[in-house]
Amino acid sequence: MCRSIVTLRGTEGGRPEIEAAARQFVRKVAGSRQPSKANEAAFERAVREVADSTERLLAEWASPGRRLAG
Repeated sequence: MCRSIVTLRGTEGGRPEIEAAARQFVRKVAGSRQPSKANEAAFERAVREVADSTERLLAEWASPGRRLAG
């Protein structure tokens, strides 16, 4: 785990914080801070997909004292 990645659950950062964390994760996985033009579309798509998945996870996460619908 990257030591500089912060916990997003329970914070008020919203989508900008989620996208920043997703970008950091994709950079780490890809081993590249800035993708080449040939890889830019795949890189940005991965950032969006990770951010979307993270939003779903945080929305559905059952914290102590909170029950999920269903």
